[in-house]
Amino acid sequence: MNRLLFVLVFLSWAIPVSARNAHPNVIVVITDDQGYGDVGAHGNSMIQTPNLDQLHSQSIRLTDYHVDPTCSPTRSALMTGRYSTRTGVWHTIMGRSLMNTQEYTIAELFRDGGYKTGMFGKWHLGDNYPVRPQDQGFDYTFIHGGGGVGQGPDYWGNDYFDDTYWRNGRPEAQKGYCRTFGLRMLWISSNAIAGNHFLPTFQPMRLMDPTLYQKNTRNPTKLKVWVHRRPNFTE
Repeated sequence: MNRLLFVLVFLSWAIPVSARNAHPNVIVVITDDQGYGDVGAHGNSMIQTPNLDQLHSQSIRLTDYHVDPTCSPTRSALMTGRYSTRTGVWHTIMGRSLMNTQEYTIAELFRDGGYKTGMFGKWHLGDNYPVRPQDQGFDYTFIHGGGGVGQGPDYWGNDYFDDTYWRNGRPEAQKGYCRTFGLRMLWISSNAIAGNHFLPTFQPMRLMDPTLYQKNTRNPTKLKVWVHRRPNFTE
């Protein structure tokens, strides 16, 4: 169980902005269930991660950030800047992943500073009011339930393909492989065009899982291309 829940040892902050801009756009990317050593830029000679290596070279990195044994406590610490247990989160099940509503989150901080804030992918700090991401400072949310697609709190029948996810608290059916990445990029682009400063927090559901290739008999080649596509982070 600990092995399955071990999470977050690769964290990047990408800030694509000139030094003259007083309000940089901030993109927070958290990868779930990935070890620190599972990235080429961290010295792994067996796993090739060219896209993550490029993001690593262009990002601000937290080199003295200490994670918890499981994902929800780690995420609560990142969201608040406080020791996870102080936020009320110390596990991933049985109500131990519900972050205290009195916590002042990074989303609330940026929102109060004039930013547009968005959350995409995995939240796992509460599925119901008042502990959803939209209750904790995020203006726009597009997430699955619980700690992973197909888990108990998630929408019934979700399996990464043609799923139903929650957009701003309302269930919405989707087509194809899980679409949070593409929707996040559309949200970023629309805010950039509108001249808004933004803080999107993106937690991919899965970077790559070979078992999904076998399941997606409809178009496995298309899925493989989508998973390996290079993201285009622009100002």
